Amino acid sequence: MRILITNDDGINAPGLDVLTAIAGEIAGPGGEVWTVAPAFEQSGVGHCISYTHPMMILKLGTRRYAAEGSPADCVLAGLYDVFQGDRPDLVLSGVNRGNNAAENALYSGTVGGAMEAALQGLPAIALSQFMGPLTDDLETPFEAARDHGVAVVRALLDKGVWDKGDYRLFYNVNFPPIAGRDVKGMKVAAQGYRTDTSFGVKPHISPAGKKFLWITGGPQHAPTAPGTDVAVNLDGYISITPMRADLTAHDTLADLEARLA
Repeated sequence: MRILITNDDGINAPGLDVLTAIAGEIAGPGGEVWTVAPAFEQSGVGHCISYTHPMMILKLGTRRYAAEGSPADCVLAGLYDVFQGDRPDLVLSGVNRGNNAAENALYSGTVGGAMEAALQGLPAIALSQFMGPLTDDLETPFEAARDHGVAVVRALLDKGVWDKGDYRLFYNVNFPPIAGRDVKGMKVAAQGYRTDTSFGVKPHISPAGKKFLWITGGPQHAPTAPGTDVAVNLDGYISITPMRADLTAHDTLADLEARLA
């Protein structure tokens, strides 16, 4: 099996090392793992692409490249430059440092990389490690992902739904913020919504008197509805959320058509 991996934390991120090990086990002795990851951190860029300016790409080693762009850029660079139009069997994105559950998924470059792969007609999985007090003192905060990542990917490859529609299905996986030995298992979960938190801005004045704004996030352990991704993670389970890039609110189409008739 040939696997392309990317992330949004950058080519030197420790989570990418975890993903490299996961991908290596999935690919097997005769397989190949190719890395095309951002040269610099790209957290929060979502599914953006560098449409209005070029990006540099650099070969760092055997099957290892850094691109000066977003995770979605890296997938495109992998497919159409590194592979010269050839196609991998699977694209994995992550392992992100921090959860990409609930509304975080909408901002996530990790999810954006998997989404671009799905739009290119490829099987894709985004993987993220929820962080919290129980991960702080571990040998690696990615322990849950390290210990259970291979099993999750294999389960999805063997038993997951892999359609070939226009907006192809992909998966968003979040590992709980606990030690690997304490993970209770896997649960399929809908994307949740943190009702008591949101992103905002915090102003700072520079020494030169200029105002700058820092984007601020809300509490990550705010609960979501029972059975949704954050709630499942906080209960000790790995959440698996099937996703599509289609943003249509299908549940309102008939009602809106009737209202506007």
